[in-house]
Amino acid sequence: MTTIFNHPAELLNAVGRHLGHSDWLEIDQRRIDLFADATGDHQWIHVDPARAASGPFGKTIAHGYLTLSLANQFLPQIMRVDNVSMGVNYGCEKVRFPAPVPVGSRLRGGGEVIDAQELKGGVQVVVRMTIEIEGSERPACVIDTISRFFPARD
Repeated sequence: MTTIFNHPAELLNAVGRHLGHSDWLEIDQRRIDLFADATGDHQWIHVDPARAASGPFGKTIAHGYLTLSLANQFLPQIMRVDNVSMGVNYGCEKVRFPAPVPVGSRLRGGGEVIDAQELKGGVQVVVRMTIEIEGSERPACVIDTISRFFPARD
């Protein structure tokens, strides 16, 4: 279920609030291959199932940056800010990849507001997103995303 903020100013009082979780998403070989094509990273641990079967993970794994990029898919599923003229992805402060993502894994994102500050004309919010692997004790990725929201003008 999506956590809805009716105005960017509401984010200022949300520090410490867990935002919930996104839907689960299966990571298939096609997605991994398309990411390899888009980035030019065709390392065998990602794109060669036959060779990867005898490698350290027993099958292909998703690129770390593929997993990171899913924050853009998961974040809108867990959080929405209404009455904005514009929302901007401002970047991230910290990214970690604690566990590999084997092909066929299911991932979801969960988030917590860890900081929110006023800035000229809007609000900057930092959401710590944890991208979980179904059935794994360790997450695939932990990222502190930074977004800026500017209120709609009357």
